[in-house]
Amino acid sequence: MKADVFNMKGEKVQTVELPAEIFEAPVNVDLMHQAYLQQMANARLGTSKTKTRSEVAGGGKKPWKQKGTGRARQGSTRAPQWVHGGKIHTPRPRKYTQHMPIKMRRAALRCALSAKAAEAGLVLLDEFVLDEPKTRLMAQALDVLVGNATVLLLAAEKDASYEMVARSTNNLPDAKLLMANYLNIRDLFNYDKLVMPLKALDVLKAILA
Repeated sequence: MKADVFNMKGEKVQTVELPAEIFEAPVNVDLMHQAYLQQMANARLGTSKTKTRSEVAGGGKKPWKQKGTGRARQGSTRAPQWVHGGKIHTPRPRKYTQHMPIKMRRAALRCALSAKAAEAGLVLLDEFVLDEPKTRLMAQALDVLVGNATVLLLAAEKDASYEMVARSTNNLPDAKLLMANYLNIRDLFNYDKLVMPLKALDVLKAILA
């Protein structure tokens, strides 16, 4: 698969051959779905908790005697049916972590990148170049490159150009800057376009090829 390479002004500067093993892989929807669920599950904290009758304060004394009052027998005012009593069948701290082999996660990324390339969602740049770190300049550049689409920007390394692009992107609600080696399937699904310089493409080749 061949892809055009643009500059920040939206002008075509060259054409490159994309690695087939990354951008022409068979799209396995089930595998991508599993990888997405695994990432979302691992992001859950699992810290929700309520107190049971053994953890709430008070209720040590029997409210009234067992017989003779005409009322239902009660052993503690901290039982679940009482106001301020303990809770039952409610969340307890737990781990939602799911495990997935790294080969499967990388295969899912290749599937997602192949699907993104097939639907013309991939935009290659020669390099990230801005005259100064201004949100306005980045917004103008993205408008030329992708129009109104939401965009995920990939960077190869944290150098001077990265800092400039990061400062120019922070205030854009429909754009996100991410290191190429942190590319994940959730961000690929959440944004319409994937924009990356050729250096970031080299990083993906080293990881996924």
